[in-house]
Amino acid sequence: MSIIFHERSKTFHLYNDKISYIFKILRNGQLGQLYCGAAIRDREEYEHLFEARQRPMAPCTYEGDLTFSMEHIKQEYPAYGSGDMRYPAFQILQSNGSRITDFTYISHKIMEGKPELPGLPATYTEDPKEAQTLEILLRDELIQVDLLLSYSIFAHYGAVARSVRFVNRGTEPVILDQAMSLCLDLPDSDYEMIELTGAWSRERHIKERRLCHGIQSVYSMRGCSSNNYNPFIALKRENTTEHDGEVYGFSFVYSGNFLAQVEVDTYDVSRITMGINPNTFTWELKPGEKFQTPEAVMVYSSEGLNGMSQTYHELYQKRLARGEWRDQVRPILVNNWEATYFDFDEDKILLIADTAKRLGIELFVLDDGWFGRRDDDTSSLGDWYPDLNKLPEGIKGIAEKIEKKGLKFGLWFEPEMVNKDSDLYRAHPDWMLAAPGRNSCHGRNQFVLDFSRKEVVDYIYRLMEKVLLDAPVSYIKWDMNRCMSEVYSAGCGASDQGKVTHKYILGVYDLYERLTKKFPHILFESCASGGARFDPGMMYYAPQCWTSDDTDAIERIKIQYGTSMVYPVSSMGAHVSAVPNHQVLRNTPIETRANVACFGTFGYELDLNQLSAEEQEKIKEQVEFMKTYREVLQFGTFYRLQSPFKHNTSAWMSVSQDRRTAVVGYFRTLEPVNSGYTRLKLRGLDENLCYHVTINETSHYGDELMKAGLVTSDASSGENRETYNGANGDYQSRLYILTAEDELRAPSVRS
Repeated sequence: MSIIFHERSKTFHLYNDKISYIFKILRNGQLGQLYCGAAIRDREEYEHLFEARQRPMAPCTYEGDLTFSMEHIKQEYPAYGSGDMRYPAFQILQSNGSRITDFTYISHKIMEGKPELPGLPATYTEDPKEAQTLEILLRDELIQVDLLLSYSIFAHYGAVARSVRFVNRGTEPVILDQAMSLCLDLPDSDYEMIELTGAWSRERHIKERRLCHGIQSVYSMRGCSSNNYNPFIALKRENTTEHDGEVYGFSFVYSGNFLAQVEVDTYDVSRITMGINPNTFTWELKPGEKFQTPEAVMVYSSEGLNGMSQTYHELYQKRLARGEWRDQVRPILVNNWEATYFDFDEDKILLIADTAKRLGIELFVLDDGWFGRRDDDTSSLGDWYPDLNKLPEGIKGIAEKIEKKGLKFGLWFEPEMVNKDSDLYRAHPDWMLAAPGRNSCHGRNQFVLDFSRKEVVDYIYRLMEKVLLDAPVSYIKWDMNRCMSEVYSAGCGASDQGKVTHKYILGVYDLYERLTKKFPHILFESCASGGARFDPGMMYYAPQCWTSDDTDAIERIKIQYGTSMVYPVSSMGAHVSAVPNHQVLRNTPIETRANVACFGTFGYELDLNQLSAEEQEKIKEQVEFMKTYREVLQFGTFYRLQSPFKHNTSAWMSVSQDRRTAVVGYFRTLEPVNSGYTRLKLRGLDENLCYHVTINETSHYGDELMKAGLVTSDASSGENRETYNGANGDYQSRLYILTAEDELRAPSVRS
């Protein structure tokens, strides 16, 4: 890993053994992009990669020179209007009404490690040798505003993290209309764009489309990153597969409104920009003030989509998530939501906890309905004190009783929301986001608290702190069940309303930071009606997230497969729920429900006491299995093998770090008729180790399993007069466990 500045050619080269990122200081003092892709050797200059041609209608910077036009130069952080008419990375409105700027190079510094971004989530290092950071200072001398571009390259990942800081050193205020975190100009448009698109209960489905001239983008203006579009896109070559080929990934470490956009100009240059959505953002910078953008992380892989995903998995799991739970296997839990909804009392909760303990479950989570007078979703949000009619001894009493049974205790909060029927709203109606004189839309009968105001965040913190100091709570599920509308803060004036959505997210981050520091032993799980805020920003504070409110196993295969494009298995909350499923009314075998959920943090969301003795025994076996293999499942190297978006069958696997153990998940949605024979080529094994394979009860060398494949043909291949290991019909699944057999190690690598 190295960052080199070549003084003579004024060229920067960031590189390691996986990636090179090269740009230079242009003749006009701005920065021009030269190359981004697979690692190439360093040299003094790359002037041959800088292309400038005389083109009709091009506005040219220098009189007498018809070749130097910013419209046709690939740039690092472009502005609009000074020759470049493409979409810019930023815009600054000045006191005279102009948006024309000219930021030119002043200086740079290269440092070991990676600085923090105050108040914002970001990737980090634990040892300065893990990364190097380049900071480049640009200045517009006329308005005396500084622009600081930050690039961090990691030693062991094909990844570059970028962010931007604006500083007003002048005497007049300026207004940021747009401040993207990343811009990259690629020299061609021969890519397919991947996005993670969906809605409530079908989050992060994989969509692909070829780039074409004009704009293609995903975005959120909902106040959260949203379950409609995830703050991620990838550009892959047409022949790129899960395991081979070139791909660029772009991921935004942020939880609010965002824009991820690719503009293809008519010369087929592809401009990628990513950052805070400018359509809901304006930020006045008074003299002496600064603004820091969130971080964007770009990953390059020449080893296909799995290569890109595995880089994100390891980086986000080890150098974005933080705290005591970052590297720990997650407790197996039961959540009472789908078991009881609002209808529970202490006796009902304790009965579920008794059965949970008997079945080997480790954590009981009390969900919505424990506070205020919360018998449905119309009241009490904001009143974070226990309902003594349901829990006579409060949270302290129920938590202590559950801990005495040998279980840990977890609790649900929705701290950002308020009902109008609540003590909080009656005392502080102005603490709700609402436009004066306008109707306020509700969602789930609730409204959004104004977390852009410090006094609101402080108040909620004190209520939550009191509960957590009083009771032995080991886990918090932090929910957020509606998006923003009528965004207006009574706590600031007209000129600052464009700051509200970003300041709101900063308020959420502040509350998370204070709680995680005060209660470092607590495992936090983020949630937003399931997956409406499943983003890297949340992972910085909560190492796992409730992946979707849809607990149906068949739907979850697609959701978890798509989520794995960016996010590690250890971040995916996944539960076994009752049948018929409460979202899609589908009946699936309890084995399939567990086989999908075990590729996640794993738990149960049902009334254990409503199950038969046979089903309870199966749960006991599932819990024991998960305890045995959760290290591999949650922290192994994850491979997508077959897509549920393209096939009736789908598959994935996790391989232990020493490659001695692997768990393969194989899922079949519908039973085929008199079908052919099937094999599944595995990944990530040691070619020279011989593995015992359960279900088949056979042994195979790693090279055979990866090149010839694992035989997955079943009873559907023929007249189907027998059952396959008891698993026949629709919605079936299998887990193959691979365990290395030392005495069968091959003498040499097989080709």
